Amino acid sequence: MVLLGQLLGCGQRAEWQAAHGLAEHLLTLAQRQADPVFLLSAHATLGATLFFREEVATAHAHFVQGKALYVPGYHRALVIHHGIDLGVYVRALAALSLWLLGAPEQALAQMHEARILAQELSHPISLAFALSHETRLHQWRRDVPATLTWTETLMALSAEHGFGSYVSHGKLLHGWALMAQGQGTEGLDQMRQGLTAFYEATGAAIWRPCFLALLAEGYGQVGAVDEGLRVLAEALAVVQQTGEREWEAELHRLKGELMLQASRQPPEPGGGMAHAAEAEACFHQALAVARRQQAKALELRAATSLARLWQQQGKRDEAHGLLAPIYGWFTEGFDTTDLQEAKVLLDALR
Repeated sequence: MVLLGQLLGCGQRAEWQAAHGLAEHLLTLAQRQADPVFLLSAHATLGATLFFREEVATAHAHFVQGKALYVPGYHRALVIHHGIDLGVYVRALAALSLWLLGAPEQALAQMHEARILAQELSHPISLAFALSHETRLHQWRRDVPATLTWTETLMALSAEHGFGSYVSHGKLLHGWALMAQGQGTEGLDQMRQGLTAFYEATGAAIWRPCFLALLAEGYGQVGAVDEGLRVLAEALAVVQQTGEREWEAELHRLKGELMLQASRQPPEPGGGMAHAAEAEACFHQALAVARRQQAKALELRAATSLARLWQQQGKRDEAHGLLAPIYGWFTEGFDTTDLQEAKVLLDALR
């Protein structure tokens, strides 16, 4: 279990290259011993390292294998080493990978399984873990009412049991939901407080690009474009430093959106055109990253942003040709904000 301890430590510090090597070694040892307990731990940890390193489809396959191996009573002892019940763990991360891969309804069903299992186990920290991932999933789906509801549930449970990092996580996403409802100042303050407290409480570096993206989005909503761009530059630097890439496409897309926002208030003659050109380059970069990762959800967002820009530039045929195939790929989730916005744009482009 020394190897597992080293691996978990690397994950918390977002040292994903080192973590990946250790996780592969762990799986090799587990397969050699044919121990189902050891195998579950190996699939869960290798899946996590692959998820954060952008190999989402392969990560999901490991989570599925881990779920198949899991037996509640038999694997309860692993909580001592992982801190979280691994049945809850693999289901929660499988749900996030399903969303990225373009299956938002399956993602919800998988996350529901994770929460129900944690409740049945009567294990508060595993329930807090499940709820934290459930709030993240609803935020990724841009479901504001659900994000508000589940962040409040998460914060109440975590405060009751003294789980400071999960209180901070809930506060950050609750702030995003407040901003989405138009409560800009209060929401942004909550997001900043939650982000600072989360990393002070955990000493970890995991999820930082994703959380910084939320903060940058918040700055954009209150018109603080330069501050938003500064936060995104920090997030992209973290991506390069740690190799945590599951949210990289969205960082480029958000940078493009903020550049467009800046183009509407150019600081000097010609600045608006330069910003628009840079925004287009950011959207192309977001598309390239999402396609490399097979992250259909983020590919849809990037394609929608670029198609909207082309529509404004009079390139209607190009915009429709870009967006229609990715929208047509989806077979579920048509009530989600991303797919609804893409459909409205496509109808306007016909």
